[in-house]
Amino acid sequence: MNTSILIIVFAPLLAAIIAGLGNRNLGNTVAKSITTGGLFLACALSWPIFIGFLTGSETATVVPVLKWVESGAFSFDWALRVDTLTAVMLVVITTVSALVHLYSWGYMEEDPDQPRFFAYLSLFTFAMLMLVTADNLVQMFFGWEGVGLASYLLIGFWFKKPSANAAAIKAFVVNRVGDLGFMLGIFGTFLVFQTTSIPEILEMAPAMEGASTIGFMGMRLDTMTILCILLFIGAMGKSAQLGLHTWLPDAMEGPTPVSALIHAATMVTAGVFMVCRLSPMFEAAPAALAVVTVIGAATCFFAATIGTTQWDIKRVIAYSTCSQLGYMFFAAGVGAYGAAMFHLFTHAFFKALLFLGAGSVIHAMHHEQDMRYYGGLRKHIPFTFWAMMAGTLAITGVGVYHLKAGFAGFWSKDAILEVAYASAGAYSDMAFWLGTIAALLTSFYSWRLMFLTFWGKPRWIESEHIQHAVHAGHDEPDEHNPPHQEDSGHDVSHAVPSPDHAPGTGGYHPHESPWTMLVPLAILSVGAVLAGQIFYHAFLDEASFWAGSLYYEPTLMAERKEVPLWVKYDATVMMIIGLVAAWYAYIRKPSVPEETVKQLGPIHTFVYRKWMFDELYHYVFVVPAFWLGRFFWKRGDEGTINRFGPDGAAWVVMQGSAFAKKVQSGYLTSYALIMLIGLVAAVTWVLF
Repeated sequence: MNTSILIIVFAPLLAAIIAGLGNRNLGNTVAKSITTGGLFLACALSWPIFIGFLTGSETATVVPVLKWVESGAFSFDWALRVDTLTAVMLVVITTVSALVHLYSWGYMEEDPDQPRFFAYLSLFTFAMLMLVTADNLVQMFFGWEGVGLASYLLIGFWFKKPSANAAAIKAFVVNRVGDLGFMLGIFGTFLVFQTTSIPEILEMAPAMEGASTIGFMGMRLDTMTILCILLFIGAMGKSAQLGLHTWLPDAMEGPTPVSALIHAATMVTAGVFMVCRLSPMFEAAPAALAVVTVIGAATCFFAATIGTTQWDIKRVIAYSTCSQLGYMFFAAGVGAYGAAMFHLFTHAFFKALLFLGAGSVIHAMHHEQDMRYYGGLRKHIPFTFWAMMAGTLAITGVGVYHLKAGFAGFWSKDAILEVAYASAGAYSDMAFWLGTIAALLTSFYSWRLMFLTFWGKPRWIESEHIQHAVHAGHDEPDEHNPPHQEDSGHDVSHAVPSPDHAPGTGGYHPHESPWTMLVPLAILSVGAVLAGQIFYHAFLDEASFWAGSLYYEPTLMAERKEVPLWVKYDATVMMIIGLVAAWYAYIRKPSVPEETVKQLGPIHTFVYRKWMFDELYHYVFVVPAFWLGRFFWKRGDEGTINRFGPDGAAWVVMQGSAFAKKVQSGYLTSYALIMLIGLVAAVTWVLF
């Protein structure tokens, strides 16, 4: 297994280096082949390892790479730790990334910078693999920052587009806030445990519960609580939890394959993985777990409300990701780490499917992303329609408990709601009810997306971008012709436009995507349908599967089976209510949304504007920062430093030169007078 692990981790890095340095000298086909081949090789080697842990034939191992740091008594190696938790993440990362690479062959076909794009994708994957195989906290931080760097490069891939640059910077800055907390958590952990080795820290953590206090911001607070909250702040940034979530919807400015990779398999799952990896630490800090529960539940509800109001197809799915991550975190907060990882596992399949399916729709509509200008597409792109149908059935949790049958989300999301109900942890009841409401909202916005996109009369409209693409014969955007994006910063009309008011299509018809885009959709559809059914018992009912790689609470899992029947059907009922509401509003009586918006008025505007977080941060942080910057620039730099420093010295020299110029008259009598005055002054000084 050692050789396989080394290949899995370093094949994407090697491919990224070759494609990145070779760039256009290699040509598009060679660069794409190297990077895609490297990922499919890593994927092919990851599944046998995962199955080995599933069957019990594999055991945890550490693969040394090299001696990394040695300073006095402090030393640690660069080593790759592989246990059940790592194996789960390996198949998630490599499978989704490999399919995203293949999908990008078709989606980015007309882009002039394909080698750079594929190099960035492989670099992103390598950084995430480094994170999940980390044997110590420093190595985890290396991968942590690596995915931040790669996300910046990919979100801003179309760097000639100002909105893409702004989105990339926003993601980078917001994550730096979370990373500060993560760094402080690592520093504090080393201060307390005198090691960065994750196994050693987790072995000592249980004995630290309530055993000591640590100085923080002038106060003495419980050591484990402070350490875990600081670490969780890092997770809030990477996994876009409430407060540090604002970068996630703007990340849609990157190409659609990037969105799928970020949301399904890499960056946003890093925070959930970290909390589960360090679960023995969090179990020693009940107050920190309460914080995780509250933030996760609040995020779950908050993001779902916003998803119901968005018109951009990618933004709806983006807020869906934010909401589903909330489920994972409050599952971890109530102690159900296995359930959190199970939802991460199933979510990877159906969320990648939904994003890539949305990319196929956008591709068919010449990069129009506003769902109000879709409609009736199921007859024109049937393969994409059925793929997105599978993803929607999975995310909404379609299934029947008594039949023991359901799509992926049915098994993992329902399990989270059951453990939240069964848990005696702080705020678990709040998490259960917010999760229930979020399940209803998830069903509503997911079916809303499907109805607006694939049902009803065609509402196709030739925006300037579509006209250019159709007449120029280009299906894909490039740096000189970036894709259309909705201006989400301003409220817009919320009525679905009538076909009677839409301009003619000029003979344009949507078209199905090439096979390189459809094959990944087909494979991911299988995962969205069967992943929950196949792996349900291993993830949730078998403590032996996790084999100590995370904290597993058998009692909580047993209590989950004893919850009332209505709890087991709770998510199913919410799914049905959301489906019926979406059908009535967007199929049966399309005037309902506009009427509802008028009735809700400022409430709808508040939710549509994303609860005003961007505006709040603008006035609380951005405006004061700019004011302070201008103050130091005008008053400090120019008004004080330059005035009395370089500019002042220059003024003195200039004035002195002007005076000296007047003195140097060239007349002998003037020089004699100056000498006489100097002599008198010298004699006077000597005498007195």
